Amino acid sequence: MAILRFHALKQTLERVPIYIEEKERRSSIFGSNVFNESTMRQYLTKSAFTEVMDAVLKGTKIDRLVADHISTGMKEWAISKGATHYTHWFQPLTGATAEKHDAFFDTIGEGAAIEKFGGGELVQQEPDASSFPNGGIRNMFEARGYTAWDPTSPAFIYGTTLCIPTVFVSYTGEALDYKTPLLRALQAVDSAAVAVCKYFDKNVKKVNASLGWEQEYFLIDKALVASRPDIVATGRTLLGHSSAKGQQLDDHYFGTIPNRAMSFMRDLEHECMLLGIPAKTRHNEVAPNQFELAPIFEEANLAVDHNSLLMDLMHKIAERHHFKVLFHEKPFAGVNGSGKHNNWSLSTDTGVNLLAPGKTPMSNLQFLTFFINTIKAVNDNEELLRAAIASASNDHRLGANEAPPAIISVFIGDQLTKVLSELKNVTSGKLSPEEKTELKLNVVGKIPEIMLDNTDRNRTSPFAFTGNKFEFRAVGSKANCANPMTVLNSIVARQLIDFKSEVDVLIEKKEMKKDDAVFNVLREYIKKSKNILFEGNGYGDAWEKEAKKRGLSNNKSTPEALKVRVSKKVIDLFDGLGVMNRVESEARYEIEMDEYVHRIELEGRVLSDIAKSRIVPTAVRYQNVLIENVKGLKDIYGASFKKMAKEQLLLIEDISKHIEAINSNVTKMTEERRSANQEEDVEKKALAYFYKVIPMFSEIRCHCDKLELLVDDELWPLTKYRELLFTN
Repeated sequence: MAILRFHALKQTLERVPIYIEEKERRSSIFGSNVFNESTMRQYLTKSAFTEVMDAVLKGTKIDRLVADHISTGMKEWAISKGATHYTHWFQPLTGATAEKHDAFFDTIGEGAAIEKFGGGELVQQEPDASSFPNGGIRNMFEARGYTAWDPTSPAFIYGTTLCIPTVFVSYTGEALDYKTPLLRALQAVDSAAVAVCKYFDKNVKKVNASLGWEQEYFLIDKALVASRPDIVATGRTLLGHSSAKGQQLDDHYFGTIPNRAMSFMRDLEHECMLLGIPAKTRHNEVAPNQFELAPIFEEANLAVDHNSLLMDLMHKIAERHHFKVLFHEKPFAGVNGSGKHNNWSLSTDTGVNLLAPGKTPMSNLQFLTFFINTIKAVNDNEELLRAAIASASNDHRLGANEAPPAIISVFIGDQLTKVLSELKNVTSGKLSPEEKTELKLNVVGKIPEIMLDNTDRNRTSPFAFTGNKFEFRAVGSKANCANPMTVLNSIVARQLIDFKSEVDVLIEKKEMKKDDAVFNVLREYIKKSKNILFEGNGYGDAWEKEAKKRGLSNNKSTPEALKVRVSKKVIDLFDGLGVMNRVESEARYEIEMDEYVHRIELEGRVLSDIAKSRIVPTAVRYQNVLIENVKGLKDIYGASFKKMAKEQLLLIEDISKHIEAINSNVTKMTEERRSANQEEDVEKKALAYFYKVIPMFSEIRCHCDKLELLVDDELWPLTKYRELLFTN
């Protein structure tokens, strides 16, 4: 195996950047492989175009006859771009995208053929759903599932395939994907936000949730990855001693991008332009060989699709450049992990960002309304937000190396904290003219000036306000953004509905003016949400103790975090909004818990295999070399050889101790794993893996990593951290 390691290093060192020539301006090719509004105007009839746009903007259904016209135009466009196949592109609960390709080709008899793609093929298909996660929604023999076209996310061409974004549901109608609940949550927050906006502007008819994700990732040469069976199987290193040089010098962050990585990025960004993904920012991240890509903000559903598509693209393009992209949240111990910050806001069809201050007291009151309601939503549902970012891989990242902790809190900055403090002291009931004037001129009216200096300096906050948006930083790099976005938009929708109800009661029954009613409700929300606001460092026992006093949850493991998903409160929340019914909520809980168990079980089996079949034999081989050396010294020096061989003898003894510890801990871990698998209840099984199996990982790793320092470098079978992180 050591031969493979050195062969991989040789291959990596001989790589040269693959130059990507960009002949056209990015603006001129942007979206050229997307069936967007501009393309539809060229290929669709006026009535068909109108129906599609009404579906996108108003949520109306597309007539089946009109769908035939749309499919004809879409087919002609796709074929003109070189497409030969089409697929319903969807996002099942596997964490990956799915597609089944069908050719436009069809026979018509007598040796003749045509290109065929009708409205039926566009609108709905029936893929075999038997092997996708379903959480008990259907029996194994009930293989049918349905994909249905989502016109709000435009079709696109990748390679020679027309990809049609779709939802995926069971034959009984329950959602089997990430997109369906997200679309329902976006509809709920749209309706709730519009109702509140009408307090301030009667012309608002629609509110869109926007999302700007920041994708962090590692780029490792594929030959080096092939020499590490743990990375190949699990996406992360299960063992490996830390490199002497890591990120402690801060010399990688925002540094000059390595040539090979730059070539990969340029290739990726070119494909992004063709597919309408508005890639904007690229840079080195904190850890060695870690990078980030961020786009311009988009409507949330489209942004989620684009992020899923991007991750697919990155894998394919990395292969061209002899790289492997690692999306695991913590592929390397001791250096920063990777997140996917979700920057979220709400905007009206009149062009107003509801989380950005305006130029007048009224517009700022609108800003404060949505700002405070979002904080209140997080305060009341912090445990659910933690569940939204829970996974076996993200558990490794949270609370380590600058990543946010597992405790959800909100950071808003000192200046806005002072504003809320002022508002908290507003008189109960009707405000006097003097107080209202003072409030609007000296508190609400000055928010734009305050915001100029409200820079976010707290990198550890899991949920931070950053000027005109909230940034959900605890989301993991592997995650599908739809999950946290479904939760966030749902809890805000519920909160806005409750807010409007409370304000209306004060207006109608207490005969308050609108402004007075709004201020009174917001004042109470500020008081009730004070525990979720935290400006300090999210690390350490001090914050954990303080969070416990405040009543905030601290679910450090995925099994503990996910339990809230099947609580009555959460099931009623989703069901009441029409986002997910009880069956769908319970199914997702089962799926995510099963996923956790399978991930840990896989890692345990891989670690056992590497430790017993690679590390131990290598240690024994080196030990034999030392034994032969001691024998040689004895032959030369006779009885006094022990003085000459003192260090070798100690080394032989140390190696034996580590070998014994590895073998005994692997045996113990295997027994604990078998015991956990006997549990029929998925929660008990997951908790057994967390409390009994996972602790054995660090025990085994510790002894393997000690051996890495003792064994001759030329014999060591696994590519080392210094090689993985600094060879590019």
